[in-house]
Amino acid sequence: MAREPIMTHRRPKLAIILALFAVCWANTASAEPRHGLSIFGDLKYPAEFTHFDYANPDAPKGGRLSLIGSGGVTTFDSFNNYIIKGDAAQGLELLFDSLMTRAQDEPDAVYGLIAKSADLASDGMSVTFKLHPEAKFADGSKVTAHDVANSLKLLKEQGKPVYRLSLAHVTEAQVIDDETVKYVFTGDLVRDLPTLVAQLPVFSKAYYDANQFDQTSLKPPLGSGPYAISDHRPGSQVTYKRRDDYWAKDLPVNRGRFNFDQIRYEYFRDRTIGLENLKAGAFDFREEFTSVNWATSYDIPAVRDGRLIRETLPDGSPSGAQGFFMNLRRDKFKDIRVREALGLAFDFEWSNNKLFYNLYTRTTSYFENSDMKAEGKPSAEELALLEPFRDKLVPAVFDNAFIPPKTDGSGNNRENLKKAHDLLTAAGWNKAEKVEILLFEDGFVRIIDPYVSNLRRIGIDASIRMVDPAQYEQRMKSFDFDIAIQRYSMQLTPGIELRNFWSSEAAKADGSFNLAGISDPVVDALIDKAIAAKSRTELVTASRSIDRVLRASHYWIPQWYKASHTIAYWNKFSRPAIKPPYDPGVIDTWWYDEAKASALASGKPLAADAAKDKANP
Repeated sequence: MAREPIMTHRRPKLAIILALFAVCWANTASAEPRHGLSIFGDLKYPAEFTHFDYANPDAPKGGRLSLIGSGGVTTFDSFNNYIIKGDAAQGLELLFDSLMTRAQDEPDAVYGLIAKSADLASDGMSVTFKLHPEAKFADGSKVTAHDVANSLKLLKEQGKPVYRLSLAHVTEAQVIDDETVKYVFTGDLVRDLPTLVAQLPVFSKAYYDANQFDQTSLKPPLGSGPYAISDHRPGSQVTYKRRDDYWAKDLPVNRGRFNFDQIRYEYFRDRTIGLENLKAGAFDFREEFTSVNWATSYDIPAVRDGRLIRETLPDGSPSGAQGFFMNLRRDKFKDIRVREALGLAFDFEWSNNKLFYNLYTRTTSYFENSDMKAEGKPSAEELALLEPFRDKLVPAVFDNAFIPPKTDGSGNNRENLKKAHDLLTAAGWNKAEKVEILLFEDGFVRIIDPYVSNLRRIGIDASIRMVDPAQYEQRMKSFDFDIAIQRYSMQLTPGIELRNFWSSEAAKADGSFNLAGISDPVVDALIDKAIAAKSRTELVTASRSIDRVLRASHYWIPQWYKASHTIAYWNKFSRPAIKPPYDPGVIDTWWYDEAKASALASGKPLAADAAKDKANP
């Protein structure tokens, strides 16, 4: 959570988990093996494609990329980021392959990795994957359908709630033979399930027969992916070494990717110390999430002479929902008037002007920066979904989509604060009631203090509760907070993962993403509509309807976003001419440039590649 303008999901690892749900599957008229799966249309890449367009198939291999552990993470005690226990190291997704992998230049397509083909049943109730016979784990043992089936079992029975909820309607994984596995589904909302299971990590059954899956451990696990753990020191670093014997290195989905011999995640006590270590050359790459740092802390000789590159990359992904989440599991927040009052006390325009150098835009939607965002009054199609629930919804749902009121940025927020005070009075607010905002890093205090002051002005006994990162993690998992700050990114094609954010079931599941504790049958029903959508038009309508209901209910106080990545890196890397629109592409497609590294060492850096992304956004 150390990122000032853009908060991470509970941990960046959860960003990897959510990527598992990024792709959905529409009903098709035929059922035949295909090299990939897509939603609502054809695949971009044909069966004979040789590499993704955004990857350079001739990229050299070698060198090391070292980057700061993001999200304010200061240490780790586990190499398993698929269970709720422990603080997992970053980068663990590099260890495990899945049946199929996502293309980062399509909103909703996956292509064969461990699986060479997928055969979706015509009724959508099952999908059969044929495995590459060459697929192997790092110890040389073959990846079989038995491993795939057991991976599903482990995730459903012992994995995080996000897996158990999303896989609830995956009945089983049937082993047809060593190289064929069939997933069987149940229920009416199965559209997402084929590509969901296609992207699950595949674990070695033999390894987890001998090692407990549901316990934290710093024993490097056996994987089948492009990297293996080579060194680690909790609180300091974890290093991944590229596997020369990686079985899938020449597959089309991998050609030109995973070019670094080593990827090292560095850990520091806080991000300020991390920034100073970047400038001292202790590591290579940092994405900057603090506006004051971006505006003022990079005016140093290394930046001016081109040794340290400071750059902004476009981000075509939905910016998602970042804000103050109020915990409705606590009675003090159950009254909608109280929640609205808390929102009125936050003066974004002042914060953006005085604290953020006007670098950010106010978030208003749970689907910010995407076509799923509701705007204006409901369309006829949205009304058709909402009208059956009119008597259960606040009237504001049927008006213009809620947008937080603006101020002039002067800090004179009297009108909003008066309205907030009146709402609290009408709600019978008890002035003895305390409200705590949970934090774990000092760097965010300067942002929250002005908001706390405004809350006190309207009669709320507000304060900041500072805890250490481990306690913060545990309290978030168990929902032990009044107000917490998080960011959750929606997918380009929202689907079954919506249940993990806002469903009544997720509200009761420790470790879920439903921080606010939203438990509303109307929201549940609209989520089902989104999951069942047979076209993108239907999906947009359902998502906008969900957005309207959530925004009108004041479950959160939206903060800010920017549709870009602000990065700084030492000038010893090169990258393809095309950046993937939905990913920074750094770990995935950049490479170590020997000529640049030599020039950097000599103090005469070569030109960077910044113009490439400007020409190919």
